[in-house]
Amino acid sequence: MTEPKGLRATGPEAIVAGGGLAGSEAAWQLASRGVRVELWEMRPEQMTPAHVSGDLAELVCSNSLGSDHLWSAAGLLKEELRQLGSMLLSAADASWVPAGKALAVDRHLFASTVTERLAMHPLIRLVRRELRQLPQDGLAIISSGPLTSDALAEQLACFTGEDNLHFFDAVAPIVTADSVDQERCFWASRYGAGGPDYLNCPLDEREYGLLCEALLTGERHPRHHFESDELFEACLPVEELARRGSETLRFGPLKPVGLLDPHTGVRPYAVVQLRKEDAQGRLLNLVGFQTNLTYGAQRHAFQLVPALERAEFVRYGVMHRNTFLRAPRVLAPSLEARKRPGLYFAGQITGVEGYTEAIATGLVAGINAALTATGRQPVIFPPETVIGSLCHYVSSWPSADFQPMNANYGLLPRVPASVKRRDRQAYHAARSAAALAEPAEAARTSMAASPPSLAGPTDH
Repeated sequence: MTEPKGLRATGPEAIVAGGGLAGSEAAWQLASRGVRVELWEMRPEQMTPAHVSGDLAELVCSNSLGSDHLWSAAGLLKEELRQLGSMLLSAADASWVPAGKALAVDRHLFASTVTERLAMHPLIRLVRRELRQLPQDGLAIISSGPLTSDALAEQLACFTGEDNLHFFDAVAPIVTADSVDQERCFWASRYGAGGPDYLNCPLDEREYGLLCEALLTGERHPRHHFESDELFEACLPVEELARRGSETLRFGPLKPVGLLDPHTGVRPYAVVQLRKEDAQGRLLNLVGFQTNLTYGAQRHAFQLVPALERAEFVRYGVMHRNTFLRAPRVLAPSLEARKRPGLYFAGQITGVEGYTEAIATGLVAGINAALTATGRQPVIFPPETVIGSLCHYVSSWPSADFQPMNANYGLLPRVPASVKRRDRQAYHAARSAAALAEPAEAARTSMAASPPSLAGPTDH
């Protein structure tokens, strides 16, 4: 195929493993900067349990990419991606269907649009085979997703160390600290051991009964056909614990022993404990509350806890198969592997959760792989941007219990106290726009002279 003017290869060839959202975005960003790409996707020759077609960027669970409202973290991330020239956001806009404030797409049109654009790019060669060996040298991006094949997962375990690769995702909800009613809880550790490390939300007998009832009757996420019904005894859903008896939770994660409520001077009937998720204490994790309840059922149940009545959830609990790295031990903020120059990671395997977040890491890895391959410095996105906060999270989050995370304002630097609550979202948007200006210009100037058109309707 004759290369259009301005699209001649200027860098080495790169391998991208995985033709999902992250890999598709990464391949486009590389090729748009003059790097030849081999995009390896094993479908349809070898299908995963979750996919039904061989299309690239196939959405397997929902047609929604989440909120598109600028005043939400998810919506602000989409705006940042549009400013940075995301091909997949352009394809999503071109296949948009009405869904209120969410960016929903015609799934088949979206996947076929992405597939067609990548197939027509003169610097991208699609390889329909499974990548079974981790490239030992050269430029490569691993974006194999949460259902990484066993062969490649074994390679990744050898490369990163087995303790740095996870295969089952059991995640408890996270709330913002300033949304918890501090007058109805107290900081302490059981028996005073250590410091006051837990925020304890007391429950009386009636409140405990209401919580258990909500857990037992709440709607649960249906199991995907590709997920096992097996439960891990060491990590059971909180609703399963409630199902095993009325006192099970009181002798498990809600046990009140060794605690006195300073407001009453007596031991609570039960306590829900929250633990700091970050060093600054901006986010709090509900200890032991991994769950299969739907998000709405979780919100209803957990807001029955008096101190959490107005809690703002930045992540809900989930339990599902998810192969991901203990990324802070493995990745730099550019998403390059710390111990192997030229090897990048993108998508949910990095420890981000969500479709748009996967696209964002694909964009970052693709841009930076192209820049470093052609002798330029990588773009490190500021933490004041949502995309930068995600990269900071997966590369340097201090918690030993690293878990996948969606985009949320709790990952960004605190808003000054002088900014009123009703103005915080506007402040985040304005601060992001200012912080993104310089890295966006660096990303644009690294593009080839005449990239293929991304024309499509965006006026929804």
